[in-house]
Amino acid sequence: MADSLLSQLKKMTTVVADTGDLDAIRRFSPQDATTNPSLILQAAQQERRRARMAEIARESVDIDNAVDSVAVEVGSEISALVPGYVSTEVSARLSFDRDATVNRALSLIERYARQGVEADRILIKVAATWEGIQAARLLEREGIRTNLTLLFSFTQAQACADAGATLVSPFVGRILDWHKHRNPDADFSDSRDPGVQSVKRIFDHYKGHGYKTIVMGASFRNLGEITALAGCDRLTISPALLDELENRQGTLERQLIPTDADTPHSEPLDQASFRWQMNEDEMASDKLSDGIRKFMADQRKLEALLADLRQQ
Repeated sequence: MADSLLSQLKKMTTVVADTGDLDAIRRFSPQDATTNPSLILQAAQQERRRARMAEIARESVDIDNAVDSVAVEVGSEISALVPGYVSTEVSARLSFDRDATVNRALSLIERYARQGVEADRILIKVAATWEGIQAARLLEREGIRTNLTLLFSFTQAQACADAGATLVSPFVGRILDWHKHRNPDADFSDSRDPGVQSVKRIFDHYKGHGYKTIVMGASFRNLGEITALAGCDRLTISPALLDELENRQGTLERQLIPTDADTPHSEPLDQASFRWQMNEDEMASDKLSDGIRKFMADQRKLEALLADLRQQ
């Protein structure tokens, strides 16, 4: 029998599980795993976790503390199942506060240490706002690795590389969503997908200029987006799409090939340039704001769940 698309993909790209579902992680044996407020909420709502969630809520000094404790609890369990990184997100509420983001990140790393998980196993996820990127710059200088998320533009990717971020997560599917909403009859399949094109541009720029920042495509809507990015450093994929990849045969050809790093690093963006370029990019501005709101909406649901459990 021919190899599955998933087994072929793993030979050219590091596969990451985009889930907090421990059973799915056990099944697919990814190298890394990523979480976000939406996925942590799903994990916290599992009936088997209810008693432990209530215990955490009652032991915490406030709801912010409880939310971080839950994220680290789930992340620590995941760390025992994957050999690589576990991404844990700083509260979306802090997306425009550099110093608060740094302080919360340090707190998360300390919590993981108390669980026996070393800092080099954790990627602190931060929204790729200007403030988030500058927080990542400070954290990387302290040896804390970062994952810049909600990335929709080349401008964000440039600033993240300038900051020395360990990894960036360009959101393929959400870019496609924006364009399909405005051009519902257009053909966005495979290489014509604007989200795929965005990741390829970032990948080629990083490799051609010698940046060490890892490119991890995220937020996929279909298999075509994934196969069109075969060869990307990392791809974080939902269990549903991992299942499709595992059950699909055929030949998977590498699409992204690193070029020689023969071009000097580009001129770093300053704050004014970053904000102006983001302002000029309607899609990136829309989706960044929308992404922060959606993550915060799920965090509020988690906060409400924990507040309710705290009273029981």
